[in-house]
Amino acid sequence: MTRQLLATILFILGFHSATYAQNCLERPVHIGLVYPISSNGTEAGNITNHFSLHIIAGLSASEKGFACAGLSNIIKNNAEGVQVAGFSNHIMNDAHGAMVAGFMNTVKRNASGAQIAGFLNYAGHASGIQVAGFANVTKKDMYGMQLAGFANITQNTDAQVAGFINVANEVQGLQVAGFINKAKDVDVQAAGFINTARNVSGIQVAGFINVAKSVGGLQVAGFMNIADSCDYPIGLINIMKKGEKAIGISIDENQTALVSFRSGGRALYGIIGVGYNFKTDKSYYAQEAGIGAYMFTWRHFRINAEATTLVLTTFEEGVYLRSGFRIMPAVTIGKRLEIFAGASFNEIHTTHRTHNEIIDNYLWSDQDNGRFNALYLGGMIGMQVKI
Repeated sequence: MTRQLLATILFILGFHSATYAQNCLERPVHIGLVYPISSNGTEAGNITNHFSLHIIAGLSASEKGFACAGLSNIIKNNAEGVQVAGFSNHIMNDAHGAMVAGFMNTVKRNASGAQIAGFLNYAGHASGIQVAGFANVTKKDMYGMQLAGFANITQNTDAQVAGFINVANEVQGLQVAGFINKAKDVDVQAAGFINTARNVSGIQVAGFINVAKSVGGLQVAGFMNIADSCDYPIGLINIMKKGEKAIGISIDENQTALVSFRSGGRALYGIIGVGYNFKTDKSYYAQEAGIGAYMFTWRHFRINAEATTLVLTTFEEGVYLRSGFRIMPAVTIGKRLEIFAGASFNEIHTTHRTHNEIIDNYLWSDQDNGRFNALYLGGMIGMQVKI
């Protein structure tokens, strides 16, 4: 009975609205089931409304207030205010305000305000915020913020945050992605795996690798930084066209010999090395990683400061872990050869029972529940060749 009454009312409204709609292209209320069963009838696509409510889907020329549909809102021209749909909102011209859809929002030209969708937001140009469960896509520029579960794609934008990938031409603010960021010019990039950019004015942070032409601030990567120029790279390997790379050999106070690769910019560099300990009868293999800084440079002399972590292991017993800080004056001979030597302050943490075979002259030590911790002073001497 209720369904029959509703259908009858909508039919009467639609039948009597045709003549009225021809003389009135703007109406305060538009109520219906699905086009053309509504108060605006077959002329719904030519009428602008201030309030629209449709059980399934609504069609209108424009909306100037609030539009709600169980499935979709289809607006042939402009939309102002708020549009809410269970599945999708489609605006064929400009949108100003907020759009909320369970699946998709599309704006052919300009969208200003907020686009919130369970799956996808698309706009020709946007300003404000886009939030989507899967992707935000703008054909031209997006001035504001894009937040997506998977991807953000635009030309120019202020900020992008995505679960997987961000792609943009110019980003005035921040790019954050779970996997990859790709941009030409950007202020800040942070990605779980890789960042690629032409110019970075601020910081690049990646779980694995950063690639850029010019970086004005920091490059921080779990493994490698690549750039034409960056004075402050932080990574195990830093390939800078306008930087420094060197392969060297060294030996320290406990007779651990290392072959190391140092690479970086004009201020910071990364350290990675492998070697062997010759002090004991056991086969201790060494791996070292760290970060260094050029503290002072004058002609062929400079002072290098390095913070490193060294691991000694037989691959059968527990790990011998040493963290240290060393100051090493260095002298360059010719154009490529550098000789360095200096003192270090070290902290040991190990479960080896034979730790005293490696070194036994401690400033402080403590042993508890099979774990040994100690502090001691050491030193290193070595040489390296710049490549």
